[in-house]
Amino acid sequence: MAFIKKIIGLCVLLAIVSGAYFMYWSQNPIIPSEAESIEFTIAPGSGAHAAGQQIAEAGVPIQPLLFNLLARVTGKSSKLKAGSYELKPGSTPLRLIDQLARGEFAQEQLTIIEGWSFRQMRAAIAAHKGLKHDTIALSDKEVMNAIASEYKDAEGLFFPDTYLFAKGASDLQIYKQAHAMMLTRLADAWEKRDPALPYKNPYEALTMASIVEKETGQKSERAMIAGVFVNRLKIGMLLQTDPTVIYGMGLKYDGKIRKKDLETDTPYNTYTRSGLPPTPIALPGVQSLTAALAPAKTAALYFVSKGNGTSQFSDNLNDHNRAVNQYQR
Repeated sequence: MAFIKKIIGLCVLLAIVSGAYFMYWSQNPIIPSEAESIEFTIAPGSGAHAAGQQIAEAGVPIQPLLFNLLARVTGKSSKLKAGSYELKPGSTPLRLIDQLARGEFAQEQLTIIEGWSFRQMRAAIAAHKGLKHDTIALSDKEVMNAIASEYKDAEGLFFPDTYLFAKGASDLQIYKQAHAMMLTRLADAWEKRDPALPYKNPYEALTMASIVEKETGQKSERAMIAGVFVNRLKIGMLLQTDPTVIYGMGLKYDGKIRKKDLETDTPYNTYTRSGLPPTPIALPGVQSLTAALAPAKTAALYFVSKGNGTSQFSDNLNDHNRAVNQYQR
């Protein structure tokens, strides 16, 4: 009887010690704060035991048996989500279980730059290693179909911003997010527009915004640039803006624009064709959208670069010619 009591006492003591160790283990960092993050992936259909093994095989110093036990004790063993994760320094086993149950996947990001063409945007997305490239073989129109857009031409219809996504996400997610954001921004700006503006629809306003985006890097001048082009549209004057000509040249553009380029007719040559070009020519940012739909009240019809990043605006051709002579010749 005494022997049995000793065995029972030893078992109780062992259980207490094991429980204390288990609690200590679950609440202490898996890797120290000075270490680097460790990435790992949980395959679809993995239970808690398989997930623990995959985490350990990825280099995370964790015992799959203890991980499995902790997942069951916390009631989260059936809630662990498949995907790519990042274990950050200082994370505890409890935090890790919570991370997997919440589906807090490893975050990647991609920045789309204001003024990029859609071709440049596609190249940046195709080059990003954190994305699954589902659209790489699709044409621009097929991409628009894949994101269920009402538009056929892709240019200008994606908002330039920084987008976060789970590692391994489909590149379609970026296209959908950026397109939805542009439509939202455009709709907001359109609702606040000056009713006297010469645009038939939001798409024409987007086209103007793309021209403003390419015409100046000076945020403070965008409203004035838009004001000049709006004035020209109202009186039927040619827009005569080089960025549209360059866009129409496509891959033929070598960094220089020549007189023959200005005289060669394309759908985008605003020296030979009146009105707005048929589509936007770039991805405009929010400030260019605002400028296009709330342009400066000005009588100016001309502007010329001063060579310092700013422009000289003129109301008539004589003043403009003088400004050209002063700043360009």
